[in-house]
Amino acid sequence: MTIAPSPSGPLPVVVIGAGPIGLAAAANLAQRGIDAVVLEAGDHAGAAISAWGHVSLFSSWKYNIDPSGRALLEKTDWVSPAAETLPTGTELVRDYLQPLAATAELAPLIRYNSRVIGMSRQSIDSTKTVGRERRPLLVRVDSPDGVYDILASAIIDASGTWGHTNPIGASGLPATGEADASEWLTGPLPDVLGADRARFAGKHTLVVGMGHSAANTLLALAELRASEPGTEITWAIRGRSARRLYGGGSADELPGRGALGSNLKDAVESGAITLLTDFTVTELTPQPDGRLTVSSHNPDGNQSVTVDALAAATGFRPDLAILRELHLSLDPVLEAPVMLAPLIDPNVHSCGTVEPHGASVLAHPEKNVYIVGMKSYGRAPTFLMATGYEQVRSVVAAIAGDVASAGRVNLMLPETGVCCSTTSGGC
Repeated sequence: MTIAPSPSGPLPVVVIGAGPIGLAAAANLAQRGIDAVVLEAGDHAGAAISAWGHVSLFSSWKYNIDPSGRALLEKTDWVSPAAETLPTGTELVRDYLQPLAATAELAPLIRYNSRVIGMSRQSIDSTKTVGRERRPLLVRVDSPDGVYDILASAIIDASGTWGHTNPIGASGLPATGEADASEWLTGPLPDVLGADRARFAGKHTLVVGMGHSAANTLLALAELRASEPGTEITWAIRGRSARRLYGGGSADELPGRGALGSNLKDAVESGAITLLTDFTVTELTPQPDGRLTVSSHNPDGNQSVTVDALAAATGFRPDLAILRELHLSLDPVLEAPVMLAPLIDPNVHSCGTVEPHGASVLAHPEKNVYIVGMKSYGRAPTFLMATGYEQVRSVVAAIAGDVASAGRVNLMLPETGVCCSTTSGGC
């Protein structure tokens, strides 16, 4: 391992992740002339998004391009995509993220195949409190050239949550047999109509979950069913109603999001998809014929379904292990910054929008450490890229000492057309 040298000049801000939010942070830092290093675990910008590149976003291009990123791209021969069109994940990477990462301002900052494995303060651990702020932050990186440390003046963790899925089982714990059921599990966003088609055509698939990942997979399966005889689709949710995912339909200010829910509702009502409610997965049991029985045992009764494949779209959770040596203030329920949690708590509301927020809401006791983007939402869903872009604009302003700009958070997010709460009977 390479040991970090003693600081001999201004230390960089380390940005973790070269996805949309990480690159937006880097663009804001570049515009302010602040030294930065961007660490990306994948081999290209937006590597995590490429894993679900076949999926169409429900937000159009006008919500997906960061203003600071656009400013850098407009210095090149980049052509902006049509504002109202909906990109796929592949198009987002190809037409925005990779060109942005290749700009003269950002390209020298990004280190690919560089996975962060820990963060701390130089030469002290989390138990030491006196004088912490006088010590540089330390970021430990695993790369093809070995493990090394970087000293930093600030850390912006935009590493997201992709790859850190919630278990299928109820209670937040794996179901009995889940560890041995990998051959039946397809991941949250399989390419049903493309590379993975043979796995689903003419087979029975169970989709578990009630987020947009589940909706995309279900609709792709419904399309496959129309052309592949024998294709069966079952959808299992823990709640008693799918109203929240069906959304606001035509009242949604993002037509793509509204259509996603409306089309899903139509597919269920037509019988193309069989919906099981009050289904909490407790046990996965392989059968002699090569299929998998998925069982739900709860006080309201027992249910089971035997299938050929299981798509677990049960959401994601943040990887907090790499942050363990830092002093964070996280909500114990959502694992989000404690001041942000009440704004996004799905136990209280399920609106697809959240009040604009910036550095003051995202701050932690550890000075100049910020968790942004999808990871800032912890275990809560419904994050929009535009939210992350405003987060990092404010955070970078705070790091730069521009208090006025950091506190001036302005963001208009599209309404969903539906908002459920515990006081209104829930969803």
